[in-house]
Amino acid sequence: MTVANLITLGRFFLVPAVVFALLTEHVGWAFVGFLVAGISDGVDGFIARQFDQRSELGAYLDPVADKLLLVCVFVVLGYMGELPLWLVVAAVSRDALIVGGVVMAYMLGHPMAMKPIFVSKANTLVQIVLAAAVLGELAFDQALGPLRPGLVYLSGLLTAASAAAYLMAWIKHMGGYVESDTPSE
Repeated sequence: MTVANLITLGRFFLVPAVVFALLTEHVGWAFVGFLVAGISDGVDGFIARQFDQRSELGAYLDPVADKLLLVCVFVVLGYMGELPLWLVVAAVSRDALIVGGVVMAYMLGHPMAMKPIFVSKANTLVQIVLAAAVLGELAFDQALGPLRPGLVYLSGLLTAASAAAYLMAWIKHMGGYVESDTPSE
């Protein structure tokens, strides 16, 4: 177990702490936990690269820890009425679609290599900024004016675009196996 992986595991423990803080109306602590998780994500990546601590375990744990925190924060903010339900459903459904597609491809004997695409990275960035902005608004009792609705709609657009891109990649991937599995005449 590398130091980078231990830091990543620490992010898993921050998830219930952030959720608990939100649900018990300690939004300032939730905001701090979210920021610590974000900083630790950068730190573990830096350590892994600089000190040659990249590992297969870390390659799986890191994005799962990030996504778990983001999905949980989105769900709780939706429950609190701070994010629109349609966005929470879209974000969670997109992630379920991706995981379901990967699992199905694996079960059918045609595993997919998961490589983040640009639109997915942009989507994740906007979702993180949106979650941090909402948490910051709540923690400091400051409205960001049109920034929040702009981030909500941009996040929704990127979520849909990312889901569509992954779906097309999955169809192309699986279609290649159907063609190659068909005996030639």
